[in-house]
Amino acid sequence: MQARMTNPVFLVPDAMSALQALVASTKKGSVPSRTLMLVHLRASQINGCSFCVEMHARELKQAGDSDERLFTVAAWRDTPFFTDAERAALALTEAVTRLNDCTDAVPDDVWTEAARHYDEKALATLVLNIALINFWNRINVPTRQVAGSGAERRAA
Repeated sequence: MQARMTNPVFLVPDAMSALQALVASTKKGSVPSRTLMLVHLRASQINGCSFCVEMHARELKQAGDSDERLFTVAAWRDTPFFTDAERAALALTEAVTRLNDCTDAVPDDVWTEAARHYDEKALATLVLNIALINFWNRINVPTRQVAGSGAERRAA
């Protein structure tokens, strides 16, 4: 496999630094880093971004996540491996990632469950992270960034 082009964030001046600043600001929030990594992995699975799926699964593994959790992220509703707060974050991730899949893009029950586990600042962190990983997916998929490539330049 070969990428169609260099990743656009390396070609457009200041794009990478702007994205890195957003990443850094969201890491300062109260949402656990593993939850944010799960969010990134799940959105990337939905969007078919092999680059990000590989990267975020590897990050979760390096952070000490179990194989059972990694193997079942796509089926999180039917496994006992995730906390209620993680489930709420994953449900919100799916709703925000699939905005056009239903008439009520982010149903009240999904939002209310997320709000039960995360205060307003944490919800802001989650929403920004979901948007950010969807942004990365929408850059990597059309340009066919190759899974496992560019480890020294990864920032998503």
